[in-house]
Amino acid sequence: VQLQASGGGLVQAGGSLRLSCVASGRIGSTYVLAWFRQAPGRERDFVACVRRSAGVTYYADAVKGRFTISRDSAENTVYLQMNSLKPEDTAVYFCATGTMILSSQRDYRAYTSWGQETLVTVSS
Repeated sequence: VQLQASGGGLVQAGGSLRLSCVASGRIGSTYVLAWFRQAPGRERDFVACVRRSAGVTYYADAVKGRFTISRDSAENTVYLQMNSLKPEDTAVYFCATGTMILSSQRDYRAYTSWGQETLVTVSS
């Protein structure tokens, strides 16, 4: 599976951005589609994920209520709508996919395919 992410950019605090990630190759129904982010000097942090078959979503506490993850199964695409952006959301964002048990889906080490980074910069 190959992933292609896009949609990053520079936005003022309070603004919105939408990230997209298109997957090529076979994405099974058991796959999880996720977004992670990494700020300078920090580990790769879980942002959100969606289980492809059921469409159930999960969010990090830091983004809950502001970000929305969604998937378009027909187009093998996962989106991350980011609203009310804050300077602390500044990071490189990655999309990822893989199969895993529920308890592992927030762990970046459980994912086997990664897209390239897309930079999100939120100015104050």
